[in-house]
Amino acid sequence: MFDNFVVPNLQPAAPEIFLVVMALAILMIDLLVKDSRRTVTFALSQLTLIGCAAIQFWTSTGEITYTFSNMFVDDLMSDLLKLFLYMTVVIVLFYSRAYILDRAEMNKGEYYVLTLFATLGMMVMISANNFVTVYIGIELLSLSLYAMVAMNRDSVTATEAAMKYFVLGALASGLLLYGMSMIYGATGSLEITAIAERLYGGGVNNTVLVFGLVFLVAGLAFKLGVVPFHMWIPDVYHGAPTSVTLLISTAPKLAAFAIVMRLLVNGLITMAADWQNMLIILAVLSMAIGNLAAIAQSNLKRMLAYSAISHMGFMLLGIVTGVVSGDARYALNAYSSAMFYVISYVLMSLGTFGMILLMARAGFEADNIDDFKGLNKRSPWFASIMMMLMFSMAGVPFFIGFFAKFSVLQAVIAAGYIWLAIVAVLFSLIGAYYYLRVVKLMYFDAPVDETPIAAGTDMRLLISANGLAVAALGLFPQVIMSLCAYSLLRSL
Repeated sequence: MFDNFVVPNLQPAAPEIFLVVMALAILMIDLLVKDSRRTVTFALSQLTLIGCAAIQFWTSTGEITYTFSNMFVDDLMSDLLKLFLYMTVVIVLFYSRAYILDRAEMNKGEYYVLTLFATLGMMVMISANNFVTVYIGIELLSLSLYAMVAMNRDSVTATEAAMKYFVLGALASGLLLYGMSMIYGATGSLEITAIAERLYGGGVNNTVLVFGLVFLVAGLAFKLGVVPFHMWIPDVYHGAPTSVTLLISTAPKLAAFAIVMRLLVNGLITMAADWQNMLIILAVLSMAIGNLAAIAQSNLKRMLAYSAISHMGFMLLGIVTGVVSGDARYALNAYSSAMFYVISYVLMSLGTFGMILLMARAGFEADNIDDFKGLNKRSPWFASIMMMLMFSMAGVPFFIGFFAKFSVLQAVIAAGYIWLAIVAVLFSLIGAYYYLRVVKLMYFDAPVDETPIAAGTDMRLLISANGLAVAALGLFPQVIMSLCAYSLLRSL
């Protein structure tokens, strides 16, 4: 029975295997260690992520390596995205620590274990080379997040947000599966690289393929949170505990970018003309509705939710300008600009939600825009950090957000989509209003609450480093830009 069994090469999946073993160990250790502050669980979770980063770095060969019957791929793009993923989740857990300790219903070992399993799902998504692997990664991430959103069972808004997320997530999974099944029916393969080869060879039923592509793009659009599949984002961002919102708003964006690249660019590049037209519509609608709806929000988390929709729409512009009329010479520039945009957005979102967590305390969420009134009088330093983050989100020179937008726009213009660049700039100008409104409240309005900001030294140092990184990487953006371009050059 096992005569033909070939032991797969485990080295490319070593970080995933290490994470699974450690997550299960942490789950057991948390049951045995009686510590109300969960210090051991927190420390082990952080060490696990740092260990994953070390293993990822030392096992990286720089070559494209397939394993598990070509279902799993390890390349430089996956290595870079995973390293940023580990860094993001480490920072998320640091920012969330004080918030969780102030809320007994959140201060459980399951919080850390679910975070690790969500991270595992994202790692699988980033390295997926098969429709089955893509789906397993998405479901592992989604199921972990559903549970985390609903963790505060006494909160009506959190329970409602979890229900909406679960129902709409199930619908999106159905769309994605239906699209995958139709593409499988047309090509006879679930393997992404094999599908690309079949499409190059021709002789495939194009009608079935296009129908499958429509459902596939719809499922991906939900995971990215772009219009018209954005309905869950404002409610989940608002209803979820802020520490969970911080996780949802950052790390999954890296994984979503990866599966867009794997499915559309690696697998269905011969159908670029079809999916690019769909993505252009999604991008323009997302920038329009995201920026216009954000203006009307008084809750900062809802404002940032609509902001995320517009940012993901902007990122899609980089994806749609890679191949123009069958000409792929713009591909590396366009896709690396989209990757740089996602990484920049994650860094900015980390800092912004980190500021909300910094100002929150037991019984107070600090998630309304008015809670930031007069922040300059309470703490000039943290007001300046928040100002830098808002300027960067708005695309003001010379912060990383400006260069992220600039790199995407130059890719769009280079591909000949002048009208699309003009539309993107106009909506960015509209979007600047609601970011600058926060800055105005911090510096020109009287504070509603004079309470000093109470936070640990580690939290203060990390927030400061986060804000300064947004400014420093704005002055030296070529560091990350070069990494993105090189990793994609060696992976596509």
